[in-house]
Amino acid sequence: MPASIPIDATEDQLAAVTYNSDGLVPAIVQEEGTGQVLMMAWMNEESLRKTLETGRTWFWSRSRQEYWCKGETSGDRQYVRSAAYDCDGDTLLFVVEQEGKGACHTGNYSCFYRPFGPEGDTGHAGR
Repeated sequence: MPASIPIDATEDQLAAVTYNSDGLVPAIVQEEGTGQVLMMAWMNEESLRKTLETGRTWFWSRSRQEYWCKGETSGDRQYVRSAAYDCDGDTLLFVVEQEGKGACHTGNYSCFYRPFGPEGDTGHAGR
């Protein structure tokens, strides 16, 4: 089983994150080793702090209006290996060790399994 490893972020680094008018920032989740983009979800300040403190990905559900820790119900947990924010501070990037069958609630490994173009007709891309 992978280990949770907290990430020490400074208050200055956390203050550099820019949230939208709803208090949210997009968080891209990428797989360690392969570089595959697994998913994008929203974080607010509290879920970002929880993610960094616990070493597990925490997000804010806009539809349910609640926090959720990836994999708590599915078993498909994500263990953060690195975290970064972009040059404008308005997008987060998490590199994770993915546990289980994948990141997508549909059962696909990645949420980005539907390419545009002729490949998109098959409905499956990647793993």
